[in-house]
Amino acid sequence: MELRHEVKHEICYSDLLIIRQRLRAVAYPDPHAVNGRYMIRSLYFDNLADKVLMEKINGISRREKYRIRYYNGDTSVIHLEKKSKFGSLGSKQSAPLTPQQAQSIVDGSIDWMLGSEHALLRELYTEMTTQRLVPKTIVDYTREPFIYPAGNVRVTLDSNIRSGMRCTDFLRQDCVTVPVSDAIILEVKWDAFLPDIIRDAVSLTDRREGAYSKYAACRIYG
Repeated sequence: MELRHEVKHEICYSDLLIIRQRLRAVAYPDPHAVNGRYMIRSLYFDNLADKVLMEKINGISRREKYRIRYYNGDTSVIHLEKKSKFGSLGSKQSAPLTPQQAQSIVDGSIDWMLGSEHALLRELYTEMTTQRLVPKTIVDYTREPFIYPAGNVRVTLDSNIRSGMRCTDFLRQDCVTVPVSDAIILEVKWDAFLPDIIRDAVSLTDRREGAYSKYAACRIYG
């Protein structure tokens, strides 16, 4: 399991303008972005006791979460992802899904997952059958990503966070989502070291590392 450093800061719009300008001068746009950004739709899983949500709220340092995700409304490329956190370190595992497989998971038809060639799908099957994980809510947002080769740095600016409330049919483009926050989230990830040029670019006065969770914010409606 490859661990990366991860830090988050909740910033305001004026901060975004400053950091965006700095990053454009020293970093590179993500080649997958369109006009410097892309839309992300994720479907998060939790159990009846809201284990994932409560671990985040209670600040549990070691935790994990599962989600299904696609970009820019393109359902031809969908991935199941598992995010694991160990304090300020994190890792991500992923496995591809077809639209039909993603829909079957949403619908609760999961027996096929046990025979999948992808270990992560078999793992989610176990979690869904033993821990009663179920699709919980859709999380939509806009991301502006930047990359920097030294240190394998990735900086993202996330905004326009929206919740699908109780809707979990995330392949439906007409699924209604509602704004939950005007927060903008700056996230910085890197491997062994964070280059000074990036540290300076994202540095802001009187901003402390935070623990903002888009999933938790989108659970405001239940």
